[in-house]
Amino acid sequence: MNPTTKLRVGIDEAIADDLLAGFPDGAEIVRLPSDVAADETRTWEVDFWVPPFYQSVAKRVFARLHGVKVVQSLMAGVDWLMWLPDDVTLCDGRTIHNISTSEWAVAAVLAMMKRLPHYRDRQAEHFWDGQVAWAGGAKDAAAKIETRVKPPLLLVLGDELHGKKVLIVGYGAIGAAIEERLAPFGVAVTRVARSAREGVHAVSELDGLLPIAEIVILILPMTAETRGLMDARRIALLQPGALLVNAARGPVVETDALVAALHEGRISAALDVTDPEPLPPDHALWSAPNCLITPHVAASTGGLLTRGFAFTATQVQRLVDGKPLENIVGKAGY
Repeated sequence: MNPTTKLRVGIDEAIADDLLAGFPDGAEIVRLPSDVAADETRTWEVDFWVPPFYQSVAKRVFARLHGVKVVQSLMAGVDWLMWLPDDVTLCDGRTIHNISTSEWAVAAVLAMMKRLPHYRDRQAEHFWDGQVAWAGGAKDAAAKIETRVKPPLLLVLGDELHGKKVLIVGYGAIGAAIEERLAPFGVAVTRVARSAREGVHAVSELDGLLPIAEIVILILPMTAETRGLMDARRIALLQPGALLVNAARGPVVETDALVAALHEGRISAALDVTDPEPLPPDHALWSAPNCLITPHVAASTGGLLTRGFAFTATQVQRLVDGKPLENIVGKAGY
């Protein structure tokens, strides 16, 4: 680009100044509103845009921008940005999410292995469950203890991650980071990606791999091919007691089939994403047994923003220096 012309970089006004300290002198930061009202008439000239995290907000802001040539998403997936014009270069946030999302996946697995959601629920009821649960639930158990009626006991033991067979479906950068963090626990990892390569199975082999796995971690992008990948038929292939972890996108799993399997007690689940999303207050998934739900926050850490804007600064520097961008996906070159 012309060395006398600064590259106009559109950044949300809510982003702290210290996150932008690494941007080159050849960049002019253009502060954009966090949202745009329906009657907004202002427009902004921007060459390079970092969109807000919500699709509806991003669409409203983009409608008021002119001159956008590059869009740098801080999200690992870009399915929510495919409405952008074809003449805009779209770059994703690959590698930015490796740490935060992989840590969530391991934390979710451990929480379910050690039955932490169960014990957190008992804590809220002020009930000391110990290593046994009373049939009928904690409140019923307390009443029976008070009347000295001896109910049937159900053994409630935690599980061990050590030695578990783990299937990672969507073996990219985040999948590799999950495996790295699981390695010290002594698990056996099987990898699955869209296409086979050395040490990685193709998704076409999934049906034969699901019955073997004790833990299935989904971390694949949202595409036409992955929508409904874990449908009723494939969920039925999971062995009894298997744990299904979804850190990908909600529609990758067929929700009704998942709810049915959970109520049948066949499997357990840990979900950071759901379909629909946000999950309505009266949705059956909320009350499904053996299910841990977090509201799409696996990657939401302060470290993510630091890494994201550090990467964005290097992307801007590449443009200023006339070098090719990294992480280009699905749009025209710059």
